Amino acid sequence: MERTDIDVRDFLRGLPDDVRSDMETLDGIIHEEMHGLDRVLFTGTFWGGSHQDIIGYGTYTYRRSDGKAVEWFVVGLARQKDYTSVYISAVEDGQYLSEKYAADLGSVKVGKSAISISSIDDLDLDAFRRLVRAARGLSAEYLDEG
Repeated sequence: MERTDIDVRDFLRGLPDDVRSDMETLDGIIHEEMHGLDRVLFTGTFWGGSHQDIIGYGTYTYRRSDGKAVEWFVVGLARQKDYTSVYISAVEDGQYLSEKYAADLGSVKVGKSAISISSIDDLDLDAFRRLVRAARGLSAEYLDEG
């Protein structure tokens, strides 16, 4: 995945009508909670080999096991074929925040660091906002501030 110069607003405007509203709502919540930090479109090959376009919020740099420095995001938002994914790169007391908040998020599928949302109506937006706020707080010490 590589950082792009594509404007996130233009990317969202270019989404199909049937998914744009949900993506814009989630982007609005995440962007508000991550205010003042990077909001960047990443594109390229993601885990599992699929091509992805992911809006990343709050970028940071980490070193992989092979020593390569990689720029990544604390929270990522992506549209898949049949659902929307939110990626949370934050851990508290050895537990991924996505898993910690899973019971409060509503009728969504939660993995270690990913939330799959079929419809925004299935997501508890207040709990989602608290999750994003917690991710920002936990990640404050290593975020790139611009």
